[in-house]
Amino acid sequence: MAETDEAPATPPARAARKQRGVRLIGVIIGVLGLVFLVAGVGTYAVVSMTLADEDITVSDDADWFAGQEVRGPFTAYSQADIIAEHAEEIGGGKTYAELDQDDPNRATVMDASFLRASLYTSVVAFGVAVFVAVMGIVLMLLGWALVRLGRPAAT
Repeated sequence: MAETDEAPATPPARAARKQRGVRLIGVIIGVLGLVFLVAGVGTYAVVSMTLADEDITVSDDADWFAGQEVRGPFTAYSQADIIAEHAEEIGGGKTYAELDQDDPNRATVMDASFLRASLYTSVVAFGVAVFVAVMGIVLMLLGWALVRLGRPAAT
């Protein structure tokens, strides 16, 4: 066995290094959590403002949120739902793909399909934004717990 200039780490020194490592990991996870929280809240706000800029109002005959501006996931879903009903009426119960190519209502039913898809995409974006923000909070709490676990024991 070769001799080294360094003495093997004593158990208290190893424990201190482990504690610093746990604290460092906790800080990194906490910072990532903060980034996730900011990204989720920011994305939610951007999607909401983008929808508001479109100046869409939920149709008066919608089952929910009639007459309200589309700014959030529930109003977007409600407007998409009523567009589906209107398109079904216009298409005589047929979808865009089922309508004859020379049917004069085909273009309107196609536009309704695109509008619904856009509104449903915004609903998904809201859901992802909330998920990311909640995961940010979870990561921040996990980071906080690791930092606390990595503190030296009181003697």
